[in-house]
Amino acid sequence: MEAPAPANTGWADLLAEGRLPRFALICLGIWLNAADALVTATIMPSVGAELGGYAYFSWAVAGFLVGAILAGASAGRLSEIFGLRLATAIAGLVLAAGCVLSAAAPTIGIFLTGRVLQGVGCGWTAGFAMVAIAVLFPERHLARVFAGVSGVWGVATILGPLVGGLFAETGNWRSVFWMFAIQAVIFSAATPFLLKGTVRSQGESGIPWLQLGTLGLGVAAISLADTMGQPLAALGLVAAGLAILALVLRIDAKAKVRLLPHRAGDLRTISGAGYAAMFALMASSMGLTVYGPAILQTLHGLSPLFAGYVVGVQALSWTFAAVAVAGVAGMVGERRWIRIGGGCILAGVALLAVVLHQAPLAFVILAAATLGAGFGFSSSLMSRRILGALSDEDRAIGASAFIAVRQTGGAVGAAIAGATANLVGFGTGLTVETAQATAFWVFITALPMALAGFLAAWRLSGSAVKA
Repeated sequence: MEAPAPANTGWADLLAEGRLPRFALICLGIWLNAADALVTATIMPSVGAELGGYAYFSWAVAGFLVGAILAGASAGRLSEIFGLRLATAIAGLVLAAGCVLSAAAPTIGIFLTGRVLQGVGCGWTAGFAMVAIAVLFPERHLARVFAGVSGVWGVATILGPLVGGLFAETGNWRSVFWMFAIQAVIFSAATPFLLKGTVRSQGESGIPWLQLGTLGLGVAAISLADTMGQPLAALGLVAAGLAILALVLRIDAKAKVRLLPHRAGDLRTISGAGYAAMFALMASSMGLTVYGPAILQTLHGLSPLFAGYVVGVQALSWTFAAVAVAGVAGMVGERRWIRIGGGCILAGVALLAVVLHQAPLAFVILAAATLGAGFGFSSSLMSRRILGALSDEDRAIGASAFIAVRQTGGAVGAAIAGATANLVGFGTGLTVETAQATAFWVFITALPMALAGFLAAWRLSGSAVKA
């Protein structure tokens, strides 16, 4: 008897049978999430100059982040209640409304309100995109789909600062938000046609209000840590936020309507180890994102744009590495690359602690590339492994949690980096001495998170872990 032909897993098959338009819609949703945050960071000095909001820079980031995390975490349940088509279309309109509010804002208060709405809209669009990947694409294509998503993040990292810088130089920062509002409307209008055929969950569902409220409290505490002038108070808020996040897992494990998949807080399970790895590894990488540009400008004399692109090497290597492993098939290859990726992230953080404060620029670029490649090698395969272990009941909430878990890890990492930087004098003024101290200690304090993430990734890729 002739053996069956192996399933086609190439890019051509991925985009066949009507999947190309849906894949494009998913990429647009991810682009709106990634580019909005990156472009806004670049134009904030212009916003502050016109609206008098220099003291509220951190609030613009914190408001966006809280909205995005809560929306991303709730996306799975909302897609079950309203159906993926309707929920995704509404998400695009919420994002458009937030962009319009910020574009037309006469005061900093209204601008910040718009940023919160943008966070909610971005969190939903990205979360629903993850749900769409889980329910619309066969498992054989998941690694390539996630690699494509990584590519969108890489493009956004390159184009975001450039677009924001161009608009800032012309003094026309409001046009950035009008541009995103138009894209969000297009996204919303295309959704009913491109997500046709998806249906609501037939089972009982609901909104896990208690978990979402507790999660919001924890994320708010962590986000507020970035606004604290006292490093010890900031570290206290981070610790309190982490304790509240742990409480979310305890509440969710006993809840009738769950926010996360079954046993997501148990490191002995695939989902528990996977989410822990995503959270800790992302947290460990935030020092480069937050402080890399300022350190590079001070210690290496780079322009703001060039410094941003040196940091952007991380995103580019992430993209290239994700594409390189997109065709990996079989459990052995999947486990190997998850472990290699976790090891590269740990090595990248350690290298940055050694080279960023004193080594030539080429070594800094190498360390950033190692860090990014680690995410590229492991992230899409981690997501695929988690989805493959989830029941049909948990698939939507499990997929929507990917971005929320990583963003929460990013918020924790940024807050820890901020408190560390202020402890070594960054908050008192940027000099060669404070830049060197920050470049060293920010990554030293990130090493425990990197090690924890590596160990969780190793457990995720082990044969003893339970589904």
